[in-house]
Amino acid sequence: MNVIIAICVLILIAYVFDLTSSLTKIPSVILLLILGWGVRQATNFLGYNFTELSTVLPILGTVGLILIVLEGALELELNKSKVKLVTKSFFGAIFPILAIAFSLVYIFHETGSTSNRLNLLNAIPLCIISSAIAIPTVRNLNKNIREYVVYESSMSDIIGVILFNYIAMNEYINSDSISTFLLQLSGMIAISLISTLGLSFLLSKIDHHIKFIPIILLIILIYAIAKTYHLPALLFILILGLSLGNLDELRRFKWLKIFHTEELDTEIKKFKELTVEATFLIRTMFFILFGYLIETKDLMNLDTLPLALLITVFIFMFRAVQLKLSGLAFSPLLFIAPRGLITILLFLSIEPSQRISTVNNSLIIQVIILTAITMMLGIMFCRKSENVTEANQP
Repeated sequence: MNVIIAICVLILIAYVFDLTSSLTKIPSVILLLILGWGVRQATNFLGYNFTELSTVLPILGTVGLILIVLEGALELELNKSKVKLVTKSFFGAIFPILAIAFSLVYIFHETGSTSNRLNLLNAIPLCIISSAIAIPTVRNLNKNIREYVVYESSMSDIIGVILFNYIAMNEYINSDSISTFLLQLSGMIAISLISTLGLSFLLSKIDHHIKFIPIILLIILIYAIAKTYHLPALLFILILGLSLGNLDELRRFKWLKIFHTEELDTEIKKFKELTVEATFLIRTMFFILFGYLIETKDLMNLDTLPLALLITVFIFMFRAVQLKLSGLAFSPLLFIAPRGLITILLFLSIEPSQRISTVNNSLIIQVIILTAITMMLGIMFCRKSENVTEANQP
Protein backbone atom coordinates (compact mmCIF):
# COMPACT_ATOMS: atom_id res chain seq x y z
CA MET A 1 0.00 0.00 0.00
CA ASN A 2 2.87 2.36 0.75
CA VAL A 3 4.26 1.88 -2.77
CA ILE A 4 0.83 2.51 -4.33
CA ILE A 5 0.37 5.64 -2.23
CA ALA A 6 3.85 6.90 -3.16
CA ILE A 7 3.30 6.35 -6.89
CA CYS A 8 -0.10 8.09 -6.84
CA VAL A 9 1.28 11.06 -4.89
CA LEU A 10 4.29 11.44 -7.20
CA ILE A 11 2.17 11.35 -10.37
CA LEU A 12 -0.30 13.86 -8.91
CA ILE A 13 2.62 16.15 -8.02
CA ALA A 14 3.84 15.77 -11.61
CA TYR A 15 0.37 16.76 -12.82
CA VAL A 16 0.59 19.93 -10.73
CA PHE A 17 3.99 20.64 -12.33
CA ASP A 18 2.41 20.26 -15.77
CA LEU A 19 -0.49 22.56 -14.88
CA THR A 20 1.76 25.30 -13.54
CA SER A 21 4.57 25.15 -16.12
CA SER A 22 2.96 27.88 -18.25
CA LEU A 23 3.00 30.20 -15.23
CA THR A 24 6.39 29.33 -13.74
CA LYS A 25 8.13 28.96 -17.15
CA ILE A 26 10.01 26.05 -15.58
CA PRO A 27 9.89 22.96 -17.84
CA SER A 28 8.16 20.16 -15.99
CA VAL A 29 11.04 17.79 -16.77
CA ILE A 30 13.37 19.83 -14.53
CA LEU A 31 10.92 19.52 -11.66
CA LEU A 32 10.44 15.80 -12.33
CA LEU A 33 14.18 15.18 -12.18
CA ILE A 34 14.44 17.14 -8.93
CA LEU A 35 11.44 15.26 -7.55
CA GLY A 36 12.99 11.89 -8.42
CA TRP A 37 16.35 12.90 -6.94
CA GLY A 38 14.60 14.12 -3.78
CA VAL A 39 12.77 10.82 -3.41
CA ARG A 40 16.15 9.04 -3.70
CA GLN A 41 17.55 11.09 -0.83
CA ALA A 42 14.47 10.38 1.27
CA THR A 43 14.56 6.62 0.64
CA ASN A 44 18.30 6.51 1.38
CA PHE A 45 17.66 8.32 4.67
CA LEU A 46 14.93 5.80 5.56
CA GLY A 47 17.16 2.87 4.63
CA TYR A 48 15.43 1.79 1.40
CA ASN A 49 17.12 1.27 -1.95
CA PHE A 50 15.35 0.67 -5.26
CA THR A 51 18.27 1.05 -7.68
CA GLU A 52 17.35 -2.32 -9.25
CA LEU A 53 14.60 -0.35 -11.01
CA SER A 54 17.31 0.79 -13.45
CA THR A 55 16.35 -2.16 -15.67
CA VAL A 56 12.90 -0.61 -16.12
CA LEU A 57 14.31 2.69 -17.41
CA PRO A 58 15.00 1.61 -21.04
CA ILE A 59 11.52 0.07 -21.30
CA LEU A 60 9.78 3.21 -20.05
CA GLY A 61 12.04 5.31 -22.25
CA THR A 62 11.26 3.36 -25.42
CA VAL A 63 7.49 3.41 -24.86
CA GLY A 64 7.69 7.08 -23.89
CA LEU A 65 9.62 7.97 -27.04
CA ILE A 66 7.03 6.21 -29.22
CA LEU A 67 4.11 7.99 -27.56
CA ILE A 68 5.77 11.42 -27.50
CA VAL A 69 6.66 11.36 -31.21
CA LEU A 70 3.19 9.98 -32.02
CA GLU A 71 1.49 12.70 -29.97
CA GLY A 72 3.54 15.41 -31.65
CA ALA A 73 2.96 14.03 -35.16
CA LEU A 74 -0.80 13.81 -34.61
CA GLU A 75 -0.87 17.56 -33.97
CA LEU A 76 1.02 18.54 -37.11
CA GLU A 77 -0.59 19.87 -40.27
CA LEU A 78 0.70 18.43 -43.54
CA ASN A 79 0.00 20.41 -46.71
CA LYS A 80 1.81 22.35 -49.42
CA SER A 81 2.17 25.38 -47.19
CA LYS A 82 4.30 23.30 -44.80
CA VAL A 83 6.98 22.32 -47.35
CA LYS A 84 9.21 25.23 -46.33
CA LEU A 85 8.77 24.40 -42.65
CA VAL A 86 9.61 20.71 -43.16
CA THR A 87 12.69 21.61 -45.22
CA LYS A 88 13.97 24.01 -42.58
CA SER A 89 13.24 21.48 -39.85
CA PHE A 90 15.16 18.75 -41.69
CA PHE A 91 18.28 20.85 -42.22
CA GLY A 92 17.84 22.32 -38.74
CA ALA A 93 18.00 18.79 -37.36
CA ILE A 94 20.81 17.32 -39.47
CA PHE A 95 23.30 20.22 -39.43
CA PRO A 96 23.83 20.38 -35.64
CA ILE A 97 24.04 16.58 -35.37
CA LEU A 98 26.86 16.40 -37.93
CA ALA A 99 28.66 19.54 -36.72
CA ILE A 100 28.61 18.54 -33.04
CA ALA A 101 29.41 14.88 -33.79
CA PHE A 102 32.56 15.62 -35.79
CA SER A 103 33.67 18.25 -33.27
CA LEU A 104 33.36 15.67 -30.49
CA VAL A 105 35.17 13.03 -32.57
CA TYR A 106 38.14 15.40 -32.75
CA ILE A 107 38.00 16.10 -29.00
CA PHE A 108 37.71 12.42 -28.09
CA HIS A 109 40.63 11.64 -30.39
CA GLU A 110 42.75 14.28 -28.68
CA THR A 111 41.88 12.84 -25.26
CA GLY A 112 43.28 9.44 -26.18
CA SER A 113 40.60 7.42 -28.02
CA THR A 114 42.11 6.44 -31.35
CA SER A 115 39.11 4.76 -33.02
CA ASN A 116 37.15 7.43 -34.89
CA ARG A 117 34.29 4.98 -35.45
CA LEU A 118 33.86 4.42 -31.71
CA ASN A 119 34.35 8.14 -31.07
CA LEU A 120 31.50 8.89 -33.47
CA LEU A 121 29.29 6.17 -32.00
CA ASN A 122 29.73 7.60 -28.49
CA ALA A 123 29.31 11.18 -29.68
CA ILE A 124 25.98 10.76 -31.49
CA PRO A 125 23.78 10.37 -28.36
CA LEU A 126 25.01 13.80 -27.20
CA CYS A 127 24.09 15.40 -30.54
CA ILE A 128 20.36 14.64 -30.64
CA ILE A 129 17.60 16.97 -29.44
CA SER A 130 15.26 15.20 -27.03
CA SER A 131 11.71 15.38 -28.37
CA ALA A 132 10.59 14.00 -25.00
CA ILE A 133 11.67 17.28 -23.39
CA ALA A 134 11.40 19.76 -26.27
CA ILE A 135 7.82 18.97 -27.36
CA PRO A 136 6.16 19.30 -23.92
CA THR A 137 8.23 22.44 -23.20
CA VAL A 138 6.85 24.38 -26.18
CA ARG A 139 3.23 23.41 -25.55
CA ASN A 140 2.45 26.91 -24.26
CA LEU A 141 4.33 28.83 -26.96
CA ASN A 142 2.84 30.03 -30.23
CA LYS A 143 1.78 27.65 -33.00
CA ASN A 144 4.67 28.45 -35.37
CA ILE A 145 7.28 27.66 -32.71
CA ARG A 146 5.43 24.51 -31.62
CA GLU A 147 5.26 23.16 -35.18
CA TYR A 148 8.91 23.86 -35.87
CA VAL A 149 10.09 22.25 -32.63
CA VAL A 150 7.92 19.15 -33.12
CA TYR A 151 9.21 18.62 -36.66
CA GLU A 152 12.81 19.47 -35.76
CA SER A 153 13.05 17.37 -32.59
CA SER A 154 11.26 14.40 -34.19
CA MET A 155 13.57 14.54 -37.21
CA SER A 156 16.58 14.94 -34.90
CA ASP A 157 15.53 11.75 -33.10
CA ILE A 158 14.98 9.86 -36.37
CA ILE A 159 18.16 11.06 -38.10
CA GLY A 160 20.21 10.52 -34.94
CA VAL A 161 18.92 6.98 -34.40
CA ILE A 162 19.44 6.07 -38.07
CA LEU A 163 23.02 7.39 -38.01
CA PHE A 164 23.71 5.70 -34.66
CA ASN A 165 22.44 2.32 -35.89
CA TYR A 166 24.42 2.63 -39.11
CA ILE A 167 27.68 3.30 -37.25
CA ALA A 168 26.96 0.59 -34.65
CA MET A 169 26.18 -2.09 -37.25
CA ASN A 170 28.93 -1.34 -39.78
CA GLU A 171 32.59 -1.50 -38.95
CA TYR A 172 33.47 0.11 -42.28
CA ILE A 173 31.72 2.73 -44.40
CA ASN A 174 31.71 1.42 -47.98
CA SER A 175 29.38 0.87 -50.91
CA ASP A 176 28.01 -2.39 -49.45
CA SER A 177 27.10 -0.85 -46.09
CA ILE A 178 25.55 2.20 -47.77
CA SER A 179 23.49 -0.02 -50.11
CA THR A 180 22.25 -2.06 -47.14
CA PHE A 181 21.38 1.12 -45.27
CA LEU A 182 19.37 2.54 -48.21
CA LEU A 183 17.58 -0.78 -48.60
CA GLN A 184 16.64 -0.78 -44.91
CA LEU A 185 15.40 2.81 -45.16
CA SER A 186 13.27 2.01 -48.23
CA GLY A 187 11.93 -1.10 -46.52
CA MET A 188 10.97 0.87 -43.41
CA ILE A 189 9.09 3.45 -45.49
CA ALA A 190 7.16 0.65 -47.23
CA ILE A 191 6.42 -1.08 -43.91
CA SER A 192 5.30 2.24 -42.43
CA LEU A 193 2.83 2.93 -45.24
CA ILE A 194 1.38 -0.59 -45.15
CA SER A 195 1.16 -0.59 -41.34
CA THR A 196 -0.48 2.85 -41.35
CA LEU A 197 -3.16 1.63 -43.76
CA GLY A 198 -3.73 -1.50 -41.70
CA LEU A 199 -4.00 0.34 -38.38
CA SER A 200 -6.30 2.96 -39.93
CA PHE A 201 -8.52 0.19 -41.25
CA LEU A 202 -8.67 -1.43 -37.79
CA LEU A 203 -9.43 1.91 -36.19
CA SER A 204 -12.36 2.44 -38.55
CA LYS A 205 -13.74 -1.12 -38.34
CA ILE A 206 -13.38 -2.24 -34.71
CA ASP A 207 -16.69 -1.61 -32.94
CA HIS A 208 -15.76 -3.32 -29.67
CA HIS A 209 -15.80 -1.08 -26.59
CA ILE A 210 -12.05 -1.72 -26.21
CA LYS A 211 -10.23 -0.58 -29.34
CA PHE A 212 -7.55 2.02 -28.63
CA ILE A 213 -5.32 0.02 -26.29
CA PRO A 214 -4.94 -2.83 -28.85
CA ILE A 215 -4.07 -0.22 -31.50
CA ILE A 216 -1.38 1.33 -29.27
CA LEU A 217 -0.02 -2.13 -28.46
CA LEU A 218 0.17 -2.94 -32.18
CA ILE A 219 2.06 0.33 -32.78
CA ILE A 220 4.57 -0.55 -30.05
CA LEU A 221 4.83 -4.11 -31.41
CA ILE A 222 5.59 -2.94 -34.96
CA TYR A 223 8.15 -0.48 -33.60
CA ALA A 224 9.83 -3.17 -31.47
CA ILE A 225 10.01 -5.68 -34.33
CA ALA A 226 11.48 -3.03 -36.65
CA LYS A 227 14.07 -2.11 -33.99
CA THR A 228 14.96 -5.78 -33.60
CA TYR A 229 15.99 -5.80 -37.27
CA HIS A 230 17.82 -2.46 -36.83
CA LEU A 231 15.37 -0.53 -39.00
CA PRO A 232 14.63 3.20 -38.45
CA ALA A 233 11.44 2.45 -36.54
CA LEU A 234 10.73 6.06 -35.48
CA LEU A 235 10.03 6.79 -39.14
CA PHE A 236 6.96 4.55 -38.84
CA ILE A 237 5.69 6.50 -35.82
CA LEU A 238 6.11 9.83 -37.63
CA ILE A 239 4.38 8.61 -40.82
CA LEU A 240 1.52 7.07 -38.82
CA GLY A 241 0.94 10.22 -36.77
CA LEU A 242 1.08 12.52 -39.79
CA SER A 243 -1.32 10.30 -41.75
CA LEU A 244 -3.91 10.01 -38.96
CA GLY A 245 -3.64 13.69 -38.10
CA ASN A 246 -4.15 14.86 -41.69
CA LEU A 247 -7.10 12.85 -42.97
CA ASP A 248 -8.64 15.98 -44.49
CA GLU A 249 -5.64 16.31 -46.82
CA LEU A 250 -5.90 12.63 -47.81
CA ARG A 251 -9.62 12.55 -48.62
CA ARG A 252 -8.99 13.41 -52.27
CA PHE A 253 -7.83 9.81 -52.76
CA LYS A 254 -11.08 8.01 -53.62
CA TRP A 255 -9.90 4.58 -52.50
CA LEU A 256 -9.71 5.90 -48.91
CA LYS A 257 -13.52 5.87 -48.77
CA ILE A 258 -13.30 2.30 -47.50
CA PHE A 259 -12.10 3.78 -44.20
CA HIS A 260 -15.24 5.94 -43.79
CA THR A 261 -13.07 8.96 -43.07
CA GLU A 262 -15.92 11.02 -41.55
CA GLU A 263 -16.45 8.40 -38.86
CA LEU A 264 -12.71 7.85 -38.54
CA ASP A 265 -12.25 11.54 -37.65
CA THR A 266 -14.22 11.02 -34.46
CA GLU A 267 -12.23 7.91 -33.54
CA ILE A 268 -8.93 9.69 -34.18
CA LYS A 269 -9.92 12.51 -31.82
CA LYS A 270 -10.56 9.93 -29.11
CA PHE A 271 -7.28 8.20 -29.99
CA LYS A 272 -5.42 11.51 -29.64
CA GLU A 273 -6.91 12.08 -26.21
CA LEU A 274 -5.84 8.64 -25.03
CA THR A 275 -2.37 9.12 -26.51
CA VAL A 276 -1.92 12.43 -24.68
CA GLU A 277 -2.97 10.85 -21.36
CA ALA A 278 -0.72 7.81 -21.85
CA THR A 279 2.21 10.00 -22.90
CA PHE A 280 1.91 12.09 -19.76
CA LEU A 281 1.91 9.00 -17.55
CA ILE A 282 4.88 7.23 -19.18
CA ARG A 283 6.95 10.41 -19.56
CA THR A 284 6.34 11.31 -15.92
CA MET A 285 7.35 7.86 -14.69
CA PHE A 286 10.48 7.87 -16.85
CA PHE A 287 11.86 11.20 -15.69
CA ILE A 288 10.99 10.63 -12.02
CA LEU A 289 12.77 7.26 -12.21
CA PHE A 290 15.72 8.80 -14.05
CA GLY A 291 15.94 11.49 -11.39
CA TYR A 292 15.78 8.79 -8.73
CA LEU A 293 18.65 6.86 -10.31
CA ILE A 294 20.93 9.92 -10.60
CA GLU A 295 23.93 9.48 -8.35
CA THR A 296 24.96 12.70 -6.63
CA LYS A 297 28.63 11.83 -7.23
CA ASP A 298 27.94 11.60 -10.99
CA LEU A 299 26.15 14.92 -10.96
CA MET A 300 28.99 16.65 -9.09
CA ASN A 301 31.87 14.92 -10.90
CA LEU A 302 34.42 17.70 -11.47
CA ASP A 303 36.51 15.53 -13.81
CA THR A 304 33.80 15.46 -16.49
CA LEU A 305 32.26 18.89 -15.82
CA PRO A 306 34.66 20.91 -18.08
CA LEU A 307 33.92 18.63 -21.04
CA ALA A 308 30.16 18.73 -20.28
CA LEU A 309 30.31 22.55 -20.29
CA LEU A 310 32.24 22.52 -23.58
CA ILE A 311 29.71 20.18 -25.20
CA THR A 312 26.88 22.42 -23.99
CA VAL A 313 28.64 25.44 -25.55
CA PHE A 314 28.99 23.51 -28.84
CA ILE A 315 25.29 22.60 -28.77
CA PHE A 316 24.08 26.18 -28.49
CA MET A 317 26.83 27.65 -30.68
CA PHE A 318 25.96 25.39 -33.61
CA ARG A 319 22.26 25.93 -32.94
CA ALA A 320 22.78 29.69 -33.25
CA VAL A 321 24.53 29.15 -36.60
CA GLN A 322 21.73 26.86 -37.78
CA LEU A 323 19.00 29.37 -36.82
CA LYS A 324 20.91 32.18 -38.53
CA LEU A 325 21.27 30.17 -41.74
CA SER A 326 17.55 29.24 -41.60
CA GLY A 327 16.49 32.85 -41.06
CA LEU A 328 14.69 32.03 -37.81
CA ALA A 329 14.45 34.20 -34.71
CA PHE A 330 16.86 33.27 -31.93
CA SER A 331 14.39 33.80 -29.11
CA PRO A 332 13.23 31.38 -27.77
CA LEU A 333 14.30 28.74 -30.33
CA LEU A 334 17.99 29.13 -29.50
CA PHE A 335 17.45 27.68 -26.03
CA ILE A 336 15.26 24.72 -27.06
CA ALA A 337 17.95 22.10 -27.69
CA PRO A 338 17.71 19.77 -24.67
CA ARG A 339 19.30 16.37 -24.40
CA GLY A 340 17.34 13.70 -22.55
CA LEU A 341 15.43 10.51 -23.19
CA ILE A 342 16.91 9.59 -26.57
CA THR A 343 20.43 10.39 -25.33
CA ILE A 344 19.95 8.03 -22.39
CA LEU A 345 18.47 5.24 -24.54
CA LEU A 346 21.26 5.35 -27.13
CA PHE A 347 23.99 5.57 -24.48
CA LEU A 348 22.57 2.54 -22.68
CA SER A 349 22.41 0.60 -25.96
CA ILE A 350 26.15 0.96 -26.65
CA GLU A 351 27.90 -2.34 -26.05
CA PRO A 352 30.44 -2.15 -23.18
CA SER A 353 33.18 -3.13 -25.63
CA GLN A 354 32.30 -0.14 -27.83
CA ARG A 355 32.24 2.51 -25.11
CA ILE A 356 35.09 4.96 -24.69
CA SER A 357 36.23 6.10 -21.25
CA THR A 358 35.59 9.79 -21.99
CA VAL A 359 31.83 9.24 -22.33
CA ASN A 360 30.39 7.91 -19.07
CA ASN A 361 27.35 8.27 -16.81
CA SER A 362 28.61 11.52 -15.30
CA LEU A 363 29.12 13.22 -18.67
CA ILE A 364 25.70 12.14 -19.97
CA ILE A 365 23.89 13.30 -16.83
CA GLN A 366 25.73 16.64 -16.70
CA VAL A 367 25.02 17.45 -20.37
CA ILE A 368 21.34 16.60 -19.91
CA ILE A 369 21.08 18.78 -16.81
CA LEU A 370 23.05 21.69 -18.32
CA THR A 371 21.00 21.78 -21.54
CA ALA A 372 17.74 21.51 -19.58
CA ILE A 373 18.75 24.36 -17.24
CA THR A 374 19.83 26.49 -20.21
CA MET A 375 16.46 25.86 -21.86
CA MET A 376 14.62 26.72 -18.65
CA LEU A 377 16.52 29.98 -18.08
CA GLY A 378 16.23 30.96 -21.73
CA ILE A 379 12.45 30.51 -21.78
CA MET A 380 12.01 32.15 -18.39
CA PHE A 381 13.84 35.30 -19.48
CA CYS A 382 12.28 35.54 -22.92
CA ARG A 383 9.81 38.36 -22.99
CA LYS A 384 6.21 37.24 -23.45
CA SER A 385 5.90 39.35 -26.58
CA GLU A 386 8.81 37.46 -28.13
CA ASN A 387 7.14 34.13 -27.46
CA VAL A 388 3.84 35.22 -28.93
CA THR A 389 4.54 37.65 -31.75
CA GLU A 390 8.20 38.24 -32.56
CA ALA A 391 9.32 34.75 -33.54
CA ASN A 392 9.70 34.45 -37.28
CA GLN A 393 7.38 32.03 -38.94
CA PRO A 394 9.44 28.94 -39.88
